[in-house]
Amino acid sequence: MGTKQQITERISGLLRESKLSVTETRTKILELFMKSNGALEHSDFEKLAGQSFDRVTVYRTLQTFLDKGIIHKIPTTDTSVRYALCKSECSEHHHHDHHIHFKCEECGNTICLDETDVPQIQLPKGYAAHNVEVVVSGVCKSCK
Repeated sequence: MGTKQQITERISGLLRESKLSVTETRTKILELFMKSNGALEHSDFEKLAGQSFDRVTVYRTLQTFLDKGIIHKIPTTDTSVRYALCKSECSEHHHHDHHIHFKCEECGNTICLDETDVPQIQLPKGYAAHNVEVVVSGVCKSCK
């Protein structure tokens, strides 16, 4: 992950590349993403930060990060929404996160399996896919 200084520089660079001003909230949220081992839910930010974030500010920040290609949404089977950092191939309004997500039934973590590609899906004639999202549930290697 790197030193505190390296993380701060990486966050500042990422925000500037995305043409976003460097604010305390944006910096803290990106720091939490970089320190996490998986995806985060909206409610995780208060728990992990040890401080109270304004919910509207967090929501707006996450939406801005989605729009700029900094984070991506991970589908869930319930009503929650999870987010994870995008890789460098993502850009504003254009995500390239073609990998499988894994949700551990033991610890509850959701992680991106970057080394595992989404399988090719053959659709019936006349159908056109714009996005494929795959979530596999089971037990992660830490819990096994």
